[in-house]
Amino acid sequence: MPLDLTAASSRVEIPIAWRRPLIWLAAGIAALILIYRSDWAAMAGQWWDSSTYNHILLVPPILAWLVAQRWPELHRLTPSGWWPGLILFAAAQLLWVLGAFAGFSLLRQAGAVAMPAALVVSVLGPRVSAGLAFPLAYMAFLVPFGDELVPALQMVTAALTIGLVHLSGIPAAIDGVFIDTPAGLFEVAEACSGIKFLVAMIALGALVGNVCFRRWSRRIAFMIVCIVVPVLANGVRAWGTVFAAQYVGAERAGGIDHLIYGWFFFGFVIVLVMGLGWRFFDRAPTDPLVDVSALQASALLDRLAGQRIGAGPLLAIAAALVLAGQGWALAADRLEASLPGRIDLPTVPGWHRTDYRPLLWWEPRATGADHRLLGRYEDGQGRTVDVFVALYSGQAEGREAGGFGQGALVPDSGWAWQGEGPAEVDAKSERLLGRGKVERLAVTYYRTGDLLTGSNMQLKLANIADRLLLRERPTMMLILSAEGRPDASAEGQVAAFRQAAGPVAPWMDRIAGGR
Repeated sequence: MPLDLTAASSRVEIPIAWRRPLIWLAAGIAALILIYRSDWAAMAGQWWDSSTYNHILLVPPILAWLVAQRWPELHRLTPSGWWPGLILFAAAQLLWVLGAFAGFSLLRQAGAVAMPAALVVSVLGPRVSAGLAFPLAYMAFLVPFGDELVPALQMVTAALTIGLVHLSGIPAAIDGVFIDTPAGLFEVAEACSGIKFLVAMIALGALVGNVCFRRWSRRIAFMIVCIVVPVLANGVRAWGTVFAAQYVGAERAGGIDHLIYGWFFFGFVIVLVMGLGWRFFDRAPTDPLVDVSALQASALLDRLAGQRIGAGPLLAIAAALVLAGQGWALAADRLEASLPGRIDLPTVPGWHRTDYRPLLWWEPRATGADHRLLGRYEDGQGRTVDVFVALYSGQAEGREAGGFGQGALVPDSGWAWQGEGPAEVDAKSERLLGRGKVERLAVTYYRTGDLLTGSNMQLKLANIADRLLLRERPTMMLILSAEGRPDASAEGQVAAFRQAAGPVAPWMDRIAGGR
């Protein structure tokens, strides 16, 4: 049977009505990637270097495949410039600006990804964009997210593990994310939280839900499975490590766990989830992913499509929005509040300064701070409290008081997060464990303007407001910390010091003012 070359070529030929919009779109996206290259480079670095985000390397080819699957239907539509799409573009630009103001890379990167998507909507119009709705939404998976869930997942994994350990008859005690068994002390570390497979399974669940299901009820059910199964399976995996260690030793069990965790675990979870969902797939492989007839017949899309704009004015407005956002961010980056030339730790009634000699060295991190102080106070009863102060003239990328790896818990320092400390008003309380033997309580306060908080999110919102208004205000971080001792609890020592020092906010203001 002879090949129909004419039919084959017609499937790949780009209609005339599409050629100019695609050229404009390609040029616009290339310009956006060039302008925001630092954000794209940072994301690409995480895709390549972080095992949590290695799966994102597959997202660009998946996006290309999703568009290719829709092209045989989409090319029947006629693209047209759509000015309301510029509202989405402005919102994406504002998202990037807010991220730049807060030094919050997740927001910056989300804005950098959202701008090309908004440009697609603006250049191709509402009908074509409706046909591309899922690929445009799937672009969100280009943004590395999930680190914020690690502490919660550590606690969930620890709870699942200790439950299974007790069910298997092994005597064990749990303290935060540490599990003490006859074979040794086990930590549910960040790498054991299961975040890398959870975020990858969410991305897979969204893809399978769109491609393999028609009914939304089944899509939602499948996504729930993609969230629940990896979390439960990770708890079983952690239990297996603890269980095996009782017979082969902790070191050997850890080696086996790393092999299974890295090579087989994710494959097993994928097979399990796909097996659970397979019999419920209700979209045939030959079914089109886009119903062009419905898009053409939609009265709503017909009304929306009437809001047209030429490609030239559209791209000019988009360029003006980019320039405004860049200029605004540059002006905010230059904000520097005036600070005293020198600060010192104030006198506290009943307490005196003493040499800093911790059982295990502990030094918080405050990258980019203009002033840093670390000192120890002691009272007449021998109770000791360590005080760390960091004062910033401004907040920007690389110098955020609440940034990752900043504050009481420094990565790879020998200290591990043990769990949340006692509830505090306007503060973040954490229990740390050093080298598996030294316990420490760290209570963190942030101060800017009239705000006193322990919430990193509240601090970022306040910093954003200052930079939106181009308002110069210093930011301060205060950490009160104490080591746990047989004769004095860390919580009691910190509480006694705080009572003697008086209200925290005025105390911090005195330090920031150099008084």
